[in-house]
Amino acid sequence: MKPTLLVLAAGMGSRYGGLKQLDGLGPHGETIMDYSIYDALQAGFGKVVFVIRKDIEQEFREKILSKYEGHIPVEVVFQSIDDLPEGFTCPEGRTKPWGTNHAVMSAAGVINEPFAVINADDFYGRDAFEVVARQLENSKPGEYSLVGFRVGNTMSPNGSVARGVCATDANGMLTDVAERKDIRYDEDGKIIFTDENGVTCTLTPETPVSMNLWGLLPDYFDLSKREFTKFLKANADNPKAEMTIPDCMDGLIKNGDATVKVLDTTSRWFGVTYAGDRPGVVEKFAELHREGLYPEKMF
Repeated sequence: MKPTLLVLAAGMGSRYGGLKQLDGLGPHGETIMDYSIYDALQAGFGKVVFVIRKDIEQEFREKILSKYEGHIPVEVVFQSIDDLPEGFTCPEGRTKPWGTNHAVMSAAGVINEPFAVINADDFYGRDAFEVVARQLENSKPGEYSLVGFRVGNTMSPNGSVARGVCATDANGMLTDVAERKDIRYDEDGKIIFTDENGVTCTLTPETPVSMNLWGLLPDYFDLSKREFTKFLKANADNPKAEMTIPDCMDGLIKNGDATVKVLDTTSRWFGVTYAGDRPGVVEKFAELHREGLYPEKMF
């Protein structure tokens, strides 16, 4: 059974200043999603499911979905802050989404096969999709995976970045994802960050970080719903509280319900974190086309 690609496309790029999922960055107007979907097809994926907000549906269908007709089956699901487990209602006045784990849960009714989760506005590279596709072929319920990008392959020249720094055990299994919000180059070119105690720490360029490329199985939906219910009991009245995929995984790992294999990739991640990143990303895509890694017309 071919795996499915689940694309999280419901967010707005606040620092970038627009709906960057629909921004044409390739030489022929391709979006970052186009490259991810093309790479996923080459790696053996058989379907794409998009998680979007209802208010962008028309523009999304016109600009994005129409181009994939005849190339790969696609479906759309909607993330809504009112879509909660039985017994819970959205607090009055809440506008913030419930987080990336809630976005994944939105696809519970349409995915019945192994699947990978990605962000719509990140370029992951062909090797990353091939790595996770191979892992999904042999995964069993409760055996998940995370593509660990080498932090040196994910930096922005235009400012500091936030990354989930992965810790693993001797078998390469995830034990923790620590969110670091100020990863940057120092004047000597070393990769550093300031921890919660104000201490400057160094990361080797090979340190694995999460860019939200997960390999999951359908049993994750029931497990994550259970963890999300726990989260709501403790945080439903907090207007800013959200549950990420790493938050859910942390609970599953600690409960002994799941393991997460951290997979190495040689792919170089890039994306538009800042508006200043855009020209460099446009040039990178042009270069990839010139090198023949992508055809003039992908879809």
